[in-house]
Amino acid sequence: MTKKQPATLALITLIVGVFMSALDNGIIASALTSINYSFHVSEVQGTWGITLYTLGMAISTPIVGKLADKYGRKKLFLIEIAIFALGSLMVAMSSSFILFLAARIFQSIGGGGIFIIASSHILSAYPKSAQGGLLGILGAVNGIASVVGPNLGSLILNLTGRWNWLFLVNLPIALLVIIGGLTTLPETKGAVDKKIDLKGLITLSLGIFAVMFVISNLQTGQLLASLIKPQVWLAGLLGIGLLVMFFQFEKRVSASVDPFLPYQLLKNKGFLLTLLMGLLSGALIAIFIFIPSFVEQRYGISADNSGIWMSGIGLGSIVGAGIGGSLVSRLGAAKTTIISGGLSAIGFGLVAVASPNPLWFLVSSSIAGIGFGMLMGAPLSVLMATFAGEKDNGVALGTLSVSRQIGLTIAPTIYATVVQMGFSSINMNGSIESYYRNLLQTRTEGHSSLLTQFYAVAQQSYQKMFVIAVVLSAIIFLGGWLVNKPKRDAN
Repeated sequence: MTKKQPATLALITLIVGVFMSALDNGIIASALTSINYSFHVSEVQGTWGITLYTLGMAISTPIVGKLADKYGRKKLFLIEIAIFALGSLMVAMSSSFILFLAARIFQSIGGGGIFIIASSHILSAYPKSAQGGLLGILGAVNGIASVVGPNLGSLILNLTGRWNWLFLVNLPIALLVIIGGLTTLPETKGAVDKKIDLKGLITLSLGIFAVMFVISNLQTGQLLASLIKPQVWLAGLLGIGLLVMFFQFEKRVSASVDPFLPYQLLKNKGFLLTLLMGLLSGALIAIFIFIPSFVEQRYGISADNSGIWMSGIGLGSIVGAGIGGSLVSRLGAAKTTIISGGLSAIGFGLVAVASPNPLWFLVSSSIAGIGFGMLMGAPLSVLMATFAGEKDNGVALGTLSVSRQIGLTIAPTIYATVVQMGFSSINMNGSIESYYRNLLQTRTEGHSSLLTQFYAVAQQSYQKMFVIAVVLSAIIFLGGWLVNKPKRDAN
């Protein structure tokens, strides 16, 4: 077997592992109703299956990245896959909702490190000329998973009739990944030979948990009201205090301890700017959630067909992730970030002001998808690796992933609040969706004007959401320009 063959097989192993973990929340979203029914819980209670998984991933990701740097990326990758598989089995076999939630937390510990370790391995084991393209492939895999996840979940649910199989299918895939990892992945490590920063690890983990708790308790349409609830603002203050404490610990860490997040990175403007762009890229990805409702309520497309119109932004993001990897190799990460931010701003701008029909929306959203899809894999990861150096690749990529996850978690609440405020001019006495369904069911001559009014209000309401996306994309464009500025000044 040639050297190229093991490298190819190792890459396939990483891709399959990333794809398996990235599918999870997309698949479970299609079965939430069935899961809630089987455990006799409400819709609000049922969302904790996703919320706790997100919390677990946010906390475990930077920890696993650091441990992988210290003890070996191959070793931690296989452990993560095994934990994810065992967690999947525990979820599928849960006999109560409490056990289900506990299993989801355990599963998240495995899911949190798979993408980060795969990215770190590529940055340490492959030549720089290939890194951009390979990271782009990993980003494209994430994009593909986000598009096919809900559809694949629905297919499995229809074929088996039981939501448990959504998690049991992970077991044979995980077994193949473990076998492939044992036989094809070389071991790589960061240059770390010091004590683990336990103080930093504990304070950062608890701080992230508190912040994510606040985010998960924000209520759509009642943003300010939910913020002033004692448990929310107290958790927010606790989270801020713990993060400030973490920064102080990292500033004063002794020479014999390997800092969890080196203080020189926290002082690096480029590192912090990349974290901000990561958070904003997560907020852009959250637009996916609202596409079906938008095309249904804006263009009058039936609910059964509304998901089809996600294909433009979904496929665009997949193509964009691949293009982003190629451009990083040719132009560099900063310039690629500039291009991606510009394309995203143009695409979302066209959606907001120049998409009078579904066909135009498909074209405009595809441009937006290509733009923010370029950010999903290579550019920001390569920037992080540049600022952190090989020694701290894992923790830097882990921190980037957490910032993206926070953006992905908080943005839907903000978007939904903006949309609901736009509909406040209509006296609906219920949710937007139920009001719209009633209009369609009672489409008489007297209600046709109400339906026309609804479509007009929907255009204005969702337009505000897409304008926010334009602003976020413009900030990413500016961030890429600022990161690239020192290079231009140096020349």
